[in-house]
Parts: sequence; structure tokens; C-alpha cells
Amino acid sequence: MTDVRIGATVMSRPWAESGGRPLAGSSAPGSGTALVERVRALQPLIRSHALRAEQERRVTGEVVEALTGAGIHRMNVPRRHGGYQSSLRTQVDALSAVSAACGSAGFMALIQAGCAFIAALFPDEAQDEIFTGPDVRVGGTLVPGSRAAAVDGGYVVSGNSPFATGCQDADWHLLTALADTGEGPPEMLWLAIPMAELKVLDDWNVTGLAGSGSNTVVAQDVHVPAHRVLPVGPLLSGAFPSRRNGDDPFYRMPVLLLFCAWTAANALGLGRAALTEFGERIHQRGITYTFYERQHEAPVTHLQFAEAEMKVSSAELLAADLVGLIESKAAEGEPYTTRERARIRAQCGYLTRSCKEAADLIGSASGASSLHREAPVQRIVRDLNALSLHSFVNPAANLELYGRVLSGLDAGTPFL
Repeated sequence: MTDVRIGATVMSRPWAESGGRPLAGSSAPGSGTALVERVRALQPLIRSHALRAEQERRVTGEVVEALTGAGIHRMNVPRRHGGYQSSLRTQVDALSAVSAACGSAGFMALIQAGCAFIAALFPDEAQDEIFTGPDVRVGGTLVPGSRAAAVDGGYVVSGNSPFATGCQDADWHLLTALADTGEGPPEMLWLAIPMAELKVLDDWNVTGLAGSGSNTVVAQDVHVPAHRVLPVGPLLSGAFPSRRNGDDPFYRMPVLLLFCAWTAANALGLGRAALTEFGERIHQRGITYTFYERQHEAPVTHLQFAEAEMKVSSAELLAADLVGLIESKAAEGEPYTTRERARIRAQCGYLTRSCKEAADLIGSASGASSLHREAPVQRIVRDLNALSLHSFVNPAANLELYGRVLSGLDAGTPFL
């Protein structure tokens, strides 16, 4: 693995006091409860397109436009650009609702919501270019597969960036690249580039989150002006160049911890969807080679259903805990301890594993008929498996990280 300079100390400086301003977007038109209700109203449409999204390996245009119209992309856009700056609880509820209808659509929505938040940390001049409208779709990656060479006034970047979720429907891409510093390891940068200046390799052909369109994005000698560059190292330490958003408590929330909440929403939605699907199936089928003509009458079903429900309910409690901590820290302007950051990472992975275990249990109890492509159960199982493999979500890796901190050792990563 390439050594990368991303900052010496992983500490977030105390956030500025809000001065009485609301942290979340409760007063913003269309945010909060109204946004979640609009997204939930789209669930039948999203669900009806889930199989087609998997077959076409990208979220369908109809669903993309419907989610855009509902305001899902406005959640982290600054209010001055027409965005909502929705509360984190609202964001988790909205993204969970999308994910319950289609895991791939939910994953694309969370990545674009997260990248819009990151875009709001760029220099203000870049934000004015990116947020020409509140419904702009911003994608991005944190896999430094490209190289950036410093030139007069900016950088020239070339290389491939895999796992660029939703890139075919994005307006902008936040590309991660390594730049030589002249001494020591290279510096990691986020560079904001219009998708029109990039190419897409149609190489997303996978078994889980298959409809998320997470293809590889290719940059070939693309010039990026200096104002559209965001160094990753200072960002992890709590410093970013936006003057307008620098003192806003909303944008002082640590982006990596927010990604824990956003990905948790994907797991929770999928876990709840598995329970809903199972609750319907057990009244429609029997258990082959037994005298049970209806599965819901069998004691083994009662045990399976209850255990799966407890796993998902436990996951929801963990999610509520980490969301509550992030929001309280923002409201009070308090810094995080390393232990708190590591715990949130661990909670994200653990709740995802709980939802995966619930889906695996339901999948194994749903019979051979659930193997058909049109049956949501098998897709939910595969989607949760894929989410668990994400490097930032991986349950085992996150537990080890937290265990190191609990044991008095360094976390072993700056990505906290």
C-alpha cells in the first residue's frame, strides 16, 4: 500500500458556537418530516424498478429523477444555494426509506448526499460553480487511484478511480488523487471535476448493490484549478477552506463519522425490508415436505422471525446512539475523543453485521422459491453482503480498530 501523507494528528478542533442558529434544517422548506414523507411515497416506484436497476447495473432514470424531485440531493447543500441542511436524523430516515425499497438506489443516494456535504467544504468559489442549483448530483470516491501534478494555478490529474457510485447520473465528481510534495509521502487530495471532463468505464458487474452503477471514472490530463482542490489531511483534522461554512455547526460535523451514519441507513433500510418481505411470504407458502401448509404456523418460523427482528431492532438502537452523539456534539460544539470516534466506526460495522445476520436468517428460511431473481429476499442478502465488504463499514476491521483504542493502543488509522 502506498504511504500517503494525510495529516499528523487526528483531532477535530472544537466547533464554533451556533449563536442560536438552528443546527438542522427544521425551518428549511421541504426538509424534515416532509422530505421523509415524500421519499416514502416513492417507495412503490423505487421497488418496482429494483430488478431493472440490477439488470441494467445502474439506478433507472425514472427513479433518479423521482428522488431528485423529492429533494433527496438537497439534504447537505448549503441553504444559500437552496439546500435544506437537513438534520442527521432526517437524513438517516430518508436514506433508510430509499434503501428499504432498493438497496442500490439507497446506496447511490447516500454517496451523493455525502459528496454534496464534502463539496460544501471546498473553497467558496468552487461551491458557487458546483451548486448552480440545489438538485445538483455530486459523486465521488476515496480511493486514490489517480495522480495529480502541480502546475501553475492548479493541478493536472490522470488515472482511474473505481467504485464511483452513480457516476453516470452525476453532474460533478470528487476525484481522489495523490500529489507529489517533493519530500516525504504524497498528499491526498479531493478534486472537484465536472463529469463532462471525465470518462466512465462501464465495468460495474457485481453480485451485490449491483444496480448502484459504481463504475470506474477515468481522468486523462484534466486540469483542475486550485480553488477546486480540497486537501484530505487537514480535513480529517477539522480544517477546511470554506469561509462561508467554516463557522456553521452543520458543516463542523466530521465527514467520516457522517459516513458511518449514512451507510448505517443503507443497512437499516435493507434489514427492515427483509423483515417486511418475510412477514408477507410466510402467509403465502408452506414448508415443503412437512405438514405445515402455511409457514407462519410453524414454531421454527416464530423463532426465526423473532431473532431476525431483534437483530434489526438492535441495529436501529445502535444507529440512534451514534446519530444522537454526532448531533449532540454539533449542538454543543464539543470535540470528540479518539475513543468516541472509534466507537462510532465500530457501531457502524456492528449494526451492519446485525442486519446482515438478520437477512441471512430470513434468506435461509424463505425456501428455494426465494432464489428467483424477482424475489427481493435474495437481492437484500446480496446487498447487505456487499455493504459489509466496504472498507469503511467492514465489521471485523472496525471492531479491531475500536479494540485497539480500548486496549490503550493507537487506532492504526487516521480515518476516524
